[in-house]
Amino acid sequence: MIKRNQQDSSKYSAESIKVLKGLEAVRKRPGMYIGDTNSRGLHHLVKEIVDNSIDEHLAGYAKTIIVILGSDNSIIVQDDGRGIPVGIHHKTNKSAVETVFTLLHAGGKFGGDKSGYKMSGGLHGVGSSVVNALSEYLHVTVWKDKIEYKIEFSQGGSKNTGLKEVGTTTKKGTKIHFKPDNTIFTTINFKGKEISNRLKELAYLNPGVEIKFKDKKNETKEIYHYPDGISAYVEKISEGQKPITKVHNFNVSNDKITLKIAMKYTTSSQENIYSFVNNIITPEGGSHETAFKTALTKSINEYAADNKLQQGGKPLEGSDIREGLYVVISIYLVESLLQFEGQTKSKLSSNIARTYSEQVIYKHLKHYLNSNKAYAIDIVQRAYAAKKAKEAAKRAREVSRQIKSSKTKSFAGKLVTAQSNNPEERELFIVEGDSAGGSAKLGRDRKTQAILPLKGKIVNTEKANLKTILSNEELSTMIHAIGGGLGDNFNKKKVNYGKIIIMTDADTDGAHIQTLLLTFFYRFMRELIEAEMIYIAMPPLFKVTNKSSKEIIYCWTNEELDEIKKIKKNIEIQRYKGLGEMNYEQLWETTMNPSTRTLIKVNSSDAEKSNRIIEILMGQDPMIRREWIEDNVEFSMEDNYSEIDREKNEFSEEEKTK
Repeated sequence: MIKRNQQDSSKYSAESIKVLKGLEAVRKRPGMYIGDTNSRGLHHLVKEIVDNSIDEHLAGYAKTIIVILGSDNSIIVQDDGRGIPVGIHHKTNKSAVETVFTLLHAGGKFGGDKSGYKMSGGLHGVGSSVVNALSEYLHVTVWKDKIEYKIEFSQGGSKNTGLKEVGTTTKKGTKIHFKPDNTIFTTINFKGKEISNRLKELAYLNPGVEIKFKDKKNETKEIYHYPDGISAYVEKISEGQKPITKVHNFNVSNDKITLKIAMKYTTSSQENIYSFVNNIITPEGGSHETAFKTALTKSINEYAADNKLQQGGKPLEGSDIREGLYVVISIYLVESLLQFEGQTKSKLSSNIARTYSEQVIYKHLKHYLNSNKAYAIDIVQRAYAAKKAKEAAKRAREVSRQIKSSKTKSFAGKLVTAQSNNPEERELFIVEGDSAGGSAKLGRDRKTQAILPLKGKIVNTEKANLKTILSNEELSTMIHAIGGGLGDNFNKKKVNYGKIIIMTDADTDGAHIQTLLLTFFYRFMRELIEAEMIYIAMPPLFKVTNKSSKEIIYCWTNEELDEIKKIKKNIEIQRYKGLGEMNYEQLWETTMNPSTRTLIKVNSSDAEKSNRIIEILMGQDPMIRREWIEDNVEFSMEDNYSEIDREKNEFSEEEKTK
């Protein structure tokens, strides 16, 4: 029984209700606006400002966008659009520039009239003000009507100077210069490659824009301009795969919807669908993706039936038809149709968009198939081959269920199970090698942590079909340990663990194994990644021992080691070349203990990057592979640990959990 505290109740009065003014709410709860205050949230700030410039391009004005990453981790975003309005807003009695950067839900993205934005990625008009709220400083320069204007803010949106004229100009557009507040974020270390990837993506989706990126931290300059748009994007993402068809693209639109699709069939064993809504990636698909899948399945089956290409008299399933397909779907909607499921904008939910898209895609695909007979026959035959392979894999799965007792004992001997009966609190460590596996078994928390050692590198699942995967001992063991099934039959509710943690050596071999595993999860257990259940363990690179006091300090980066060297003398440094060099106590303390360890949470884009590397390095085109190696690999006799660190971190965001 709960006893009511009369004294506490009397203290809870109207004065207890706190009202946060201006941008104070953003600084108080930044996660509500940008997701988190780690690296992912940090890079979201750049996205918000760049997206504003892209919206100017979509409105028909900005043609060039310049992004500069400063050596001090400040960001400049400049465009040649109309320039933010500078007049006094009738409701706020402030300049429109100040209004946009200091008030939530203020901007040109409401109503969709001719003076604002008909189509944009923003729904809520909070981007600019949120960036200002979370910045150490933010300076705005506007070039408009031959006059240059400036306004400056600092420490979370406090106005340093009002909007003022500073001179005349022939320029037009807007420049934003900001630096994130290090009292808000766990890191303000921007990654040039992550910014670059997003800018390239935007350039593919918007063929009329030229984006210039200068990275002062790494002393690089790039220009991204792709006149062929998403057709060039499909060519890029399908590198390494042998083509069956050329890239085919089409655009359709009405006064509320613009739909762009580019597609290409290859000999890959997987489907690859990349979908976007108003330049926002939708990893969970939604209305536009469903419309494409439905129209494709219907048109292919009708073509097969009309041309007597059906085998066994049975229609093809959608997954058979989509095998080997690379497609980019980019849809633009007016504000009234822009609806997403949840706050993450990861899935479009617009019935009008689905109905319209399905009708026009079906009509276009019918015409394409009838006009390209050779390609159409190849696609149908490819789909029936996929259907046969899937049926063979199903039979292999049925055989695998009848595992003999000897094999069951072998499986039980590899997996060291956790004692807990609660799947949500159990963790599975997939460990590289028997030596590290032995240390992990001894050092683990027996109640919640299970250990599965892998012998060497797993089979390349980019080339393997389901039958090959199920016959591979290492992968078969891992599939059984995780539970939930595989591929189309995967069921997240049947998974035996709340966290699956990849724990490999901090070297290139370890990074390669991570890539192979992430590709496997991305291909055959993607729900685990979308549910953010896959993690990468971060073992330390160095053990530093004070020779006098015997104090031990662990370092995860070369920078941390350099700092220790500055303040500690008479020390001994050990570079860990593998997990097997740690005893079980050290492995527990640094890498497995939930209260002290550092984990990297994997998201869909991370796994996608790993999958792209596998497609290139292990695909069927040796020339693409050679070009990638020449562009990305430096051959040296040096043991360059910092390069190795960067390579490991390419696979995921540094979302650290302590």
